[in-house]
Amino acid sequence: MTGVDPGRLDDQQLMKELETIHRTRHDTLLHGSDDALRAHNERMAQLEGEWLRRNPRRPVAAGRTREGARERVGGEAATPGTPAT
Repeated sequence: MTGVDPGRLDDQQLMKELETIHRTRHDTLLHGSDDALRAHNERMAQLEGEWLRRNPRRPVAAGRTREGARERVGGEAATPGTPAT
């Protein structure tokens, strides 16, 4: 594994790691080697898995569910917390 075990990071460190890996995702996908992309995938899964473990009751925006997606009008997504128009 590359990097610190996500379980050893405090909440602030974990969020910083998640922000960094999400920020670099697109570039790694488009321009990274197969090994770099594989490592990125593994690390992202580790970090996201730890975040989900710590936040099992995270708020879910209605528009981000299957039912919410079906309710969108004209294919436009509603802003989280506001009804679709």
